[in-house]
Amino acid sequence: MLSSMSIAPATTVGAVHLTVADLARSLTYYTESIGLELLGLGGGEASLGAGGDELLHLVEEPGARPADGYTGLFHFALLVPQRRDLAGWLQHAIRDTVQLTGASDHFVSEALYLRDPDHHGIEIYADRPRRLWDGQADRIGTWPLDVDDLLATNTEPAAVLPEGTRMGHVHLRVADVEESVRFYRDVVGFDLVAQLGDQAAFLSAGGYHHHIGANTWESRGAAPAPVGMARLTQFTIVVPDDDERARIVEAVGGELRDPSGNAFALVT
Repeated sequence: MLSSMSIAPATTVGAVHLTVADLARSLTYYTESIGLELLGLGGGEASLGAGGDELLHLVEEPGARPADGYTGLFHFALLVPQRRDLAGWLQHAIRDTVQLTGASDHFVSEALYLRDPDHHGIEIYADRPRRLWDGQADRIGTWPLDVDDLLATNTEPAAVLPEGTRMGHVHLRVADVEESVRFYRDVVGFDLVAQLGDQAAFLSAGGYHHHIGANTWESRGAAPAPVGMARLTQFTIVVPDDDERARIVEAVGGELRDPSGNAFALVT
């Protein structure tokens, strides 16, 4: 069913839910290496966040294997409030030998990349001031990060992510980019910001550079990860009110799952 309305401009994304093979191992990683705070623990599940807000929910599935080659999570992206916060976190990573998998300048933002012990992708990033890219978000790309320039803004290591850190975007592995664009743009109502042919697309609400990314770099034509894999169980789309939630539920036909099998929750 096609939607005739764009999604509410105030829409954002929220907590990401993952399964992990060893909850104790994951909690050590996410509190000590990433700097999230433990908000709740019990029954084989844990809630983590920053400033009291949940950003990540983990469920233990003992022995789960990395879900490489399936649709699901490419990475979740933690947005820190200021550039100096990103620099402070990087100083911590250097001091405490936290392993990175990448560091990029995306024109709209500066980003650091990691993988957790279950191979879930993580991005920690800071946006450039919106006035520098507003209306030009389609220029999003990937260039080498000027690490020295970033580190010069803050020499103090920060092992805890600051209050105000939030889920900036969620980047998904999908089976088909065009099919994903038709769903997230034409049905859910996100705006298509940029598309790299049949390889990747970036969609947002309210003119942001992207709240949802979708790519086929590791998942073209793939199926969702089954039980027994460390996988994405759902991500969260945060809408401003119950009316907007009801509109989206009706538009998708009640099933909160994209064509690649990626499930999402709708909250207000």
